[in-house]
Amino acid sequence: MLRPQADRGLSASGEPPQPRGVQLLHDPLLNKGTAFTEQERDALGLRGLVPPRVFTLEEEVQRALGSLRRKPDAIEKYIFLTALQNRNETLFYRLVVDHIEEMVPLIYTPTVGQACLEYGSIFRRSRGLFISIKDRGHIAEILRHWPHEGARLIVVTDGERILGLGDLGALGMGIPVGKLSLYTACAGVHPYYTLPITLDVGTDNDRLHEDPFYIGLRQRRVRGEEYDAFIAEFVAGVRAVFPKALLQWEDFGNTNAFRLLHDYRSRLCSFNDDIQGTAAVALAGLITALRLTGGRLADQKLLFLGAGEAGTGIADLFVAAAREAGLSEADARARCWFVDSKGLVVQARGDRLAEHKLPYAHAHPFLPTLVESVKTLQPTALIGVSGMAGGFTQEVVAEMARLNARPVIFALSNPTSKAECTAEQAYAWSDGRAIFASGSPFAPVEFNGVRHVPGQGNNIYIFPGVGLGALASEAREVTDGMFLAAAQTLARLVQPEDLALGRVYPPLTMIREVSLQIATAVAENAYAHGLAGQPRPDDVQGDIRARMFDPVYPNYA
Repeated sequence: MLRPQADRGLSASGEPPQPRGVQLLHDPLLNKGTAFTEQERDALGLRGLVPPRVFTLEEEVQRALGSLRRKPDAIEKYIFLTALQNRNETLFYRLVVDHIEEMVPLIYTPTVGQACLEYGSIFRRSRGLFISIKDRGHIAEILRHWPHEGARLIVVTDGERILGLGDLGALGMGIPVGKLSLYTACAGVHPYYTLPITLDVGTDNDRLHEDPFYIGLRQRRVRGEEYDAFIAEFVAGVRAVFPKALLQWEDFGNTNAFRLLHDYRSRLCSFNDDIQGTAAVALAGLITALRLTGGRLADQKLLFLGAGEAGTGIADLFVAAAREAGLSEADARARCWFVDSKGLVVQARGDRLAEHKLPYAHAHPFLPTLVESVKTLQPTALIGVSGMAGGFTQEVVAEMARLNARPVIFALSNPTSKAECTAEQAYAWSDGRAIFASGSPFAPVEFNGVRHVPGQGNNIYIFPGVGLGALASEAREVTDGMFLAAAQTLARLVQPEDLALGRVYPPLTMIREVSLQIATAVAENAYAHGLAGQPRPDDVQGDIRARMFDPVYPNYA
């Protein structure tokens, strides 16, 4: 289910697979490059089509790694890796899995942000499906154009809110492609079953309308009833063509993100990573931080800079966890405060608040700035989800350090250029006492002779495992309880040696084991609550582990 027949294309009698020859070399899921054996070259019509020496997969990895490291900058490395993925997926994923800490920043944040900005000019080969508003009435037909039957994992965006970069329209395709690469590398979901999709409804980014290499529709965004009808047809098409698929909503604007999640989560197995995945990884970091501060989750007071889908998603999951710890819902919500672009979110504000902010608009005098809010509210944790670089000033961080022996400072906005403060600033301005995490990676920091390793509070720790668990159990719905289980599991996996460095997440080198543990927790939740589409196996974790894709070459001979 999560992995097609290992030797895809082999007949039951063991006859050579199809395609053969050049066609085989052009199929990235089947291609072995220079690693086809002598017997395979004879059987598959490859003599003369590849150089005569037979290389091992390990040797090919070293060759690719050397080529990659000779590239002059991150965007050139991204282009190289994209070309490799389009040519030989097994080699691509072997390289990523074996060098995960080096590769993830190149195939996802922070490099993917720049790649999206330049997606039109660096475009080489289409990957995934582009479905535009002009395709109304034909969406199911377009979905059937996808060459792999039975897609099980779809990541879709309409490009309106790409990372912290804003409306990039069709250029946002880099995000679904990158996310699905992480599903395979970090959780072992076979690439055969993954499908990236961009829904092009136009863009309100005037710069893109004037860009000669822009690959999307040059028109204003469609909104309102026409947009809703387009999405409804898309969802109906997915249910008809890929009835067992899990769909991840990705980088939709705030107005649509909450609404689409609410409207479709019980009608289509789906979730929004920006809302729910971000929430789970942040909550896991907060739970882990308590092992350093010594406090209780129910006693924490959170102050958010940014009141969009990420921030309110974190607050909602914190409320669920705090209720589990004994607080009432009202008391739990009272421990979450927000500062948006206009100041502290309170009931007395004159402007009309968006619906998702209303549960956190408390009865309190209005405060116009973040630093005034910190001084007045005295939070134990400061969480940045604003996309506003420099939002955590020295005065803000120093005030957090005055109030807390170990201030929790999470600058979660992506890419790195949008982080509310850097790791170095957080440690320096708190006299080395901050418990810091960021969305994109920062290098370790030496401060007063102490080495600090920043935690990367990136959704990569959550969504691959959640997706794997949902697919393995054939869950009919992805619930908030599953994300709470994922957060609690991730927090448990942080080891004492991580805490000694100030790191509140496991090292990225553990990511496949992390994803397996989270997938097990999610699947167990589905089985326990009657949401699974298949009976519970005796060994849930063993069942999932056996399904995970390992990038090794099949034997065709």
